[in-house]
Amino acid sequence: MRRRLLGMSLLGLLTALAVAAVATAGPATKTVAVTFTGGFVIQSDDYGRPVPLYASMLGVTPAIFRQAFSGVHPSSTHTPTAAEEQANKAQLLSVLGPYGVTNDEMDNVADYYRFDSLNGQTWPHRVATAVATIKGGKVISIRLTDGGSGYPYPPTVSIPGFPTVQATANLVFTTTFATNGHVGSITLAR
Repeated sequence: MRRRLLGMSLLGLLTALAVAAVATAGPATKTVAVTFTGGFVIQSDDYGRPVPLYASMLGVTPAIFRQAFSGVHPSSTHTPTAAEEQANKAQLLSVLGPYGVTNDEMDNVADYYRFDSLNGQTWPHRVATAVATIKGGKVISIRLTDGGSGYPYPPTVSIPGFPTVQATANLVFTTTFATNGHVGSITLAR
């Protein structure tokens, strides 16, 4: 009989501990994939180029690159003649040369970010990924899992099921193609 009571007491104690652990754990925590949309766009003053990406790779500001490109006359067919190409390069380098930009650097960047918009192409890029942590029905944090690359402008950040949560992607520009224009962090509005 004594053994039976001891067994029941132990079972009761374990049950009480399990109930206490669940009660103190609080609401369940889950993660949700964050959605990134947009960001791979060209603005009206970008002369048909992802200007912030070009500028970063060349070590100049977007304003300087726009100034350099303001005198360029791109071919509407995307296939300039040799004379058009030389005149456009001379214009670009007249502004960018004093900042140390060489013809070879300009060609390297232009070749990498070249795309055919007439055929629906864009420049090389990778979409960012992140997960939001949800606890008690609220977004408590966002963890960036891949900053992506090739964003000239910040993408819109949204969390499925939480349309009123405001989160902002903060871009980082570098001089490396693989990381230029990546989401470096996400600010969650509180």
